[in-house]
Amino acid sequence: MKKTALNSVHNSLGAKMIEFSGFQMPIEFSGITNEHLAVRNSVGVFDVSHMGEFWVKGPKALDFLQKISSNDVSVLTPGKVQYSCFPNGQGGIVDDFLLYRYEDEKYLLVVNAANIEKDWNWCIKNNSEGAILENASDKISLLAIQGPKAMEVLQKLTSTDLSKIPYYNFVTAPFAGVKEIIISNTGYTGAGGFELYIYNNDAVTVWNAIMEAGKDFGIIPIGLGARDTLRLEMGFCLYGNDIDDTTSPIEAGLGWITKFTDYKNFIDKQLLLKQKTEGVSRRLKGFVLEDRGIPRHNYEITDREGNIIGIVTSGTMSPILKQGIGMGYINSDFLTKKDDKIAVRVRNKDLKAIITKTPFI
Repeated sequence: MKKTALNSVHNSLGAKMIEFSGFQMPIEFSGITNEHLAVRNSVGVFDVSHMGEFWVKGPKALDFLQKISSNDVSVLTPGKVQYSCFPNGQGGIVDDFLLYRYEDEKYLLVVNAANIEKDWNWCIKNNSEGAILENASDKISLLAIQGPKAMEVLQKLTSTDLSKIPYYNFVTAPFAGVKEIIISNTGYTGAGGFELYIYNNDAVTVWNAIMEAGKDFGIIPIGLGARDTLRLEMGFCLYGNDIDDTTSPIEAGLGWITKFTDYKNFIDKQLLLKQKTEGVSRRLKGFVLEDRGIPRHNYEITDREGNIIGIVTSGTMSPILKQGIGMGYINSDFLTKKDDKIAVRVRNKDLKAIITKTPFI
């Protein structure tokens, strides 16, 4: 099992550790609800160093990325970030990822931890353009400092004006005595904040500096449990639950990251364009339980007459709403009826629910 550079720090803090995507990772420190509310109300810090990072360089980098990714990479200028996915050649998704335009002919792909080897092999297999690829996943640590007080905490540690970094933009700058790290206005919580890309040997130094700077704001470490409840309240997809090799970006509501411009030819372009124009048989939708209960992955979704119309992909009890919330694929035949009244089958009992737009809060 792999360990992040901060593993000893987590253990010293008494974190509950689990195996996740081949890494020993903290699932919680002080309780999922407590950590969730800290991020929504103030600030928390996540170690997400299990994520993967690939450099894509050289004069053929753009051509390669335009082919392999669903979004239009050509619109990126240096310092900008883009959300995208790898279509898998059969209408599904290899992975979703963030793409950083670092400089001319240099990009950074940030992929999901569970898919590092899979994504790397996919990139190598499809690199007929001859882009220069480097798997830097084992060299880089990633911290996410999230919450409405995140900027105030981090501003203590850098002379760079963080308020001048727009959403989905980044800079490289000195931070906490480290000469240069990537400071990115991104995150997976919907609470605002930044993500910091650091070489492993600086990770503990930066973590300790952030925790010290955040003392006045009640900063606490956050585990993967609250990361999941936070992202679900925002309706953000989780690979392996809401999207995978069997789900298309059109079905998943990710048409906005699937660009069909004339000058961009990408894997599955014609298949996904057909889905966009002709429609799909199911769509990913958010829902809120009216009855008391917690929806879980793979629970059946029914209409109010008990007919199965879909499947839950993600679900939890929202710490903010104090209601069960979730997402799932629902048959388009039902959706065309404009009926928002559904049910979720929990232990052979159909709990009433309502289809709703995301984010939930």
